[in-house]
Amino acid sequence: QVRLVESGGEQVQPGGSLRLSCKTSGMNLNYHPIAWFRQAPGKKREGVACMSGGGLQILYGDSVKGRFTISRDDSKETWWLEMESLKPEDTAVYYCALAEITSMYCKLGDEYEYWGQGTQVTVSS
Repeated sequence: QVRLVESGGEQVQPGGSLRLSCKTSGMNLNYHPIAWFRQAPGKKREGVACMSGGGLQILYGDSVKGRFTISRDDSKETWWLEMESLKPEDTAVYYCALAEITSMYCKLGDEYEYWGQGTQVTVSS
């Protein structure tokens, strides 16, 4: 059984930084696209960042470009989302996602079969 567990969400002041982690079990990460999504209350789910298998392609949502960084370590079955210069509008539940197929490409859409339970990020003074 594939399981994804996020951690690292907390309340932070505007301008601050956070690092989210996603640890997976039950599936080898090698060559599988990974991603981060978020959903704020009353809003649709938004693609934040994705990375293809092998890290050959990385995409970011327009609202986080230049502030967020996605990374992965397949040997540790873990990937991360480094978030800097956080804004109140970054407040949301953040989810990690993993695609079942292997691919040198990634997308910020509904291509992911496995999802974590979410971790809350609140940006507020």
